[in-house]
Amino acid sequence: MNKLVTIYGGSGFVGRYIARRMAKAGWRVRVACRRPNEALFVKSYGAVGQVEPVFCNIRDDASVRAAMAGASAVVNCVGTFDRGGKNSFEAVQATGAGRIARIAAEQAISSLVHLSAIGADVAGASLYAQSKGEGEAAILAAFPSAMILRPSVIFGNEDGFFNRFGAMAKMGPILPLVGGATKFQPVYVDDVAAAAVKGVMGEAHGIYELGGPDVESLSQIIAKMLVTIQRRRLVLNLPFFAGNIIATALDFASFCTGGLFANKVVTRDQITSLKSDSVVSEGAKTLADLGITATDYDAVVPEYMWCYRPSGQYAAIKDSAKNLRKA
Repeated sequence: MNKLVTIYGGSGFVGRYIARRMAKAGWRVRVACRRPNEALFVKSYGAVGQVEPVFCNIRDDASVRAAMAGASAVVNCVGTFDRGGKNSFEAVQATGAGRIARIAAEQAISSLVHLSAIGADVAGASLYAQSKGEGEAAILAAFPSAMILRPSVIFGNEDGFFNRFGAMAKMGPILPLVGGATKFQPVYVDDVAAAAVKGVMGEAHGIYELGGPDVESLSQIIAKMLVTIQRRRLVLNLPFFAGNIIATALDFASFCTGGLFANKVVTRDQITSLKSDSVVSEGAKTLADLGITATDYDAVVPEYMWCYRPSGQYAAIKDSAKNLRKA
């Protein structure tokens, strides 16, 4: 356990899977996050003292530098869906990413892996895509040999995609969607983590677009999910103008309350993002180029979506009981 990797955002959805894999590979892992007291669970990923959460504010040079001290490799998993405030798109995904790369270059770090997103583009339609593109540009300007990962929507036990729609399906007979025709290529979180490990180990660099084996529309994905959670719902595909009206009202409510009401439903920028497909580009380097076989979401989603079934964990037992003969 001589080598040390610092993972910024290592207690988040993707970061924790990377931390677990690095610990299993024998590395010491420093998980840099805003609330280390809430990230104590990462300690269980390795031996005593192998994985440690530490405080870090990526908006501050000294804080980033302190979290990186003594590290051989760095991974940046920090991201946000907040357009404004101190931890805005610009502060976190553009300036923050550039800060990590600049300090990594100063510290002569051997490898840097940065988690971006498919569609990252400084000239993108959404502010989210623009900030991701600016972050990539800042990363490559300071650390040209960095590995940049651009995943499509990521699925896994703690995801904010299937879990979000599963929770919505429990609320009523109608499930509203915006962008039902938009295509996605869901990628398994542990496949993304495996790709990141390749970069940390110095086995790969450059830009990789990560997607699973299936390219489907949002409507198709949700239809499969409803079968998995055993719920019949009327899927209402709303046009983009209707989605914009709803998102504008929610954003306005958040603004008027000074952020006391946080819009976690849908924002105007998310509506804009939904107008573009999130699939791997033709000719892009992919999981296959890293020697990783993409995992089908059909094989994983049922393992954690049972909690949204009407009978929860007892659904399989009830289905089996139907086949019992009455005495």
